[in-house]
Amino acid sequence: MLGLKLETDPNWVNIVEKNISDILTDHSYCEIKAATNAATIIIRFPEFPELVDAMSKLAMEEMSHFKMVHDKIVQRGLVLGPEKKDLYVNDLMAFLNKGGRRRIVLIDRLLFSAMIEARSCERFRLLSTQINDADLRQFYHDLMVSEATHYTMFIGFARKYAEGIDVEKRWQEFLTYEAGVVKKYGKKQSIHG
Repeated sequence: MLGLKLETDPNWVNIVEKNISDILTDHSYCEIKAATNAATIIIRFPEFPELVDAMSKLAMEEMSHFKMVHDKIVQRGLVLGPEKKDLYVNDLMAFLNKGGRRRIVLIDRLLFSAMIEARSCERFRLLSTQINDADLRQFYHDLMVSEATHYTMFIGFARKYAEGIDVEKRWQEFLTYEAGVVKKYGKKQSIHG
């Protein structure tokens, strides 16, 4: 369904299990960044009422996910650690069209967002099936379903607003580029690292 060209090495789960505190902290900040991305889309593209409505709901949902992850941190007697840069996301941003036709910039932002949701969904699926912690297996299963919904929403909006842009071709370009990027990651206890 996701079309990712390179799957995460299952050994990534072993890395995650060695420091649950780090993965939960990183995950919590990913949720805040996802909410921020939704808000950024609203600010940059307010002329699309249906998109604005969906992004406002998404921003609230992502913040509720942040609370869920933070609650998990507290339940385990841990504290939220400092935020670290998400180098994977920064690498993906380098592929975005930042100038030119406004519609092209919108489509790229939507596909960029879909890409991050797809990779997060894939990582959450791994955690939901491979991590030894039964509580976290269920937790990540539920979040995997949510990420898949977000992925399809972003792809759907890209197709809806394409206006002459070959979304399928651009999505394949994103998938190919992301496969090159993700080769550098999967070696740290972070969602995208």
